[in-house]
Amino acid sequence: MTPLPRLYAIADASFGDPVEIARTLIRGGARLIQVRNKNAGVRVLLEQVERILAIAPSDVRIIVNDRIDVALLSGAAGVHVGQTDLHPGAARKILGTDRIVGFSTHNLDQAREADQLEVDYIAVGPIFRTLTKANPDPVIGLEGLRAIASAAHRPIVAIGGITLEKASSVLEAGAHTIAVVRDLLDCPDVEARTRKWMEVLHAAAKRREENSPGREPWG
Repeated sequence: MTPLPRLYAIADASFGDPVEIARTLIRGGARLIQVRNKNAGVRVLLEQVERILAIAPSDVRIIVNDRIDVALLSGAAGVHVGQTDLHPGAARKILGTDRIVGFSTHNLDQAREADQLEVDYIAVGPIFRTLTKANPDPVIGLEGLRAIASAAHRPIVAIGGITLEKASSVLEAGAHTIAVVRDLLDCPDVEARTRKWMEVLHAAAKRREENSPGREPWG
């Protein structure tokens, strides 16, 4: 699989029209975007994903949250599933080997189990307290992230309450990619904020790779 970008932007419908959000994120430089619309039916979500795919440059990968059927029908780059969704193994059978399958985990045991599955990345969180979800899982913290990153062999996507100021410490704790919702979308200029995130993550990742050469074979 092509290495994941450091920034995983989430176009969450709770912050507005996901199509317009995705358009802004793309203009800001995001190249991995998840479309999340928990309240939309299949028809609406499919239409939104297709509209996003129509405006996305060829180097942008669009991931669909939860809905494997929408990912398949739309031709999206892949799907992200959670602990209560269809099993990642079933998602892999449906989508095949060329699409991305990501899986949410919330503790070390879940991450170890996910590491044995045919997933392209393991999402870990919440790292910090988050307001994006109504009933979030217990906070893992940087130490919990570090333990999971040390135990897993697949790329780790950190998520949950991560602000720009905390990004470097999250990468240093072992995350390969950082998924961001509120710190990108809950600001006056989403495009500018996205650009700033890209700059900070690039600089932080470069420092990490210089200090730990060969640490990340996937990117």
